[in-house]
Amino acid sequence: MQLTEEHEHLRKLVEDFVDTEINPYVETWEEAREFPSHELFKKLGDLGLLGVHYPEEYGGMGLDYSYAVVVAEALGTCHAGGIPMAIGVQSDMCTPALARFGSDELRQEFLAPAIAGDQVGCIGVSEPNAGSDVAGLRTVARPDGDDYIIDGTKMWITNGLKADWCCVLANTGDRGGPHKNKSLIMVPLDAPGIERQKIEKLGMWSSDTAQLFFDGVRVPKRYLVGQENAGFLYQMWQFQEERLWGAANSLRMLDGVIDETIAYTRGRKAFGRPILDNQVVHYKLAELRTEVELLRSLVYRATEAYVRGEDILTLASMAKLKCGRLCREVLDSCLQFWGGMGYSHESRISRAYRDARLISIGGGADEVMLGIIAKQEGTLPKFVKPPKS
Repeated sequence: MQLTEEHEHLRKLVEDFVDTEINPYVETWEEAREFPSHELFKKLGDLGLLGVHYPEEYGGMGLDYSYAVVVAEALGTCHAGGIPMAIGVQSDMCTPALARFGSDELRQEFLAPAIAGDQVGCIGVSEPNAGSDVAGLRTVARPDGDDYIIDGTKMWITNGLKADWCCVLANTGDRGGPHKNKSLIMVPLDAPGIERQKIEKLGMWSSDTAQLFFDGVRVPKRYLVGQENAGFLYQMWQFQEERLWGAANSLRMLDGVIDETIAYTRGRKAFGRPILDNQVVHYKLAELRTEVELLRSLVYRATEAYVRGEDILTLASMAKLKCGRLCREVLDSCLQFWGGMGYSHESRISRAYRDARLISIGGGADEVMLGIIAKQEGTLPKFVKPPKS
């Protein structure tokens, strides 16, 4: 991926925003287990950072997806993982299908306010009994005249406590099997029949996470995204951007952890010499740095292919798989070199350790990524591509 002056300008804009508007407040937000998403998203929207690759008529910059990857990577300079994750949900996880398949009316009503930062969105796929197994979800949207009536529960919803709307994947039919009976539906979260419950987590503390309960929630059928019963395929495509964005977002965090570990082990002495002087330490750090650069190359290659309009299901799945496993290796290795200080609550290394563990689970577990790659390699039937917008 060739980075132009425009890419570098955008990177600097995001880094400066993180330095002034996020990192000074991270400790407070982590302690509070939430951050002011409406306030922060409005500031991001004013800078155009919530829709760099979306059409200008809806408030976006109209740029290609390489610019979204630059934003994701620069957001990795945040001192806590929960905040960039929440931003990524808004810009690249709950809005891609809406932007590509939604009607103009839907895009004006939901996408434009999300890009502007006037509304907070979330994506409702996972359920108590259906996380990585998207086909097994049980939430139902039953037709009733010109409306859908939605019943069910959604779990692990990032931004769910404060979101204004949710892009919900629900069963809308009983024929064609679990891959052909689901639809994406925009649901305002102030509708009657919706309850929210906070979920406490191991990490990502500053990002609010909710369980959403839908009990007879009525929404107009015009809130359907694209074609009815095509939602599973839309979501599989939408996952590609989510996984690529997540892998890109991890890169600067991993580099930062290695940088801090080098600095710490250079200054900390044991047995009369700096810990860094031990070959096992500096060789391991060199190896980890190499692995991060290899992941960056994979992310950039996948981005180039995506911008060219190619199918990146395999590459995005590989990037997601490698990212999750590399985060675990880097954080575990570096924490070990920090010793007791790495295990202490106030250490940034321990926060990164807690936050990064989610990457191998959220957005499709490592085992799901392996299954997708196996399908693409021909050992199992491949996924069907979603219809064109």
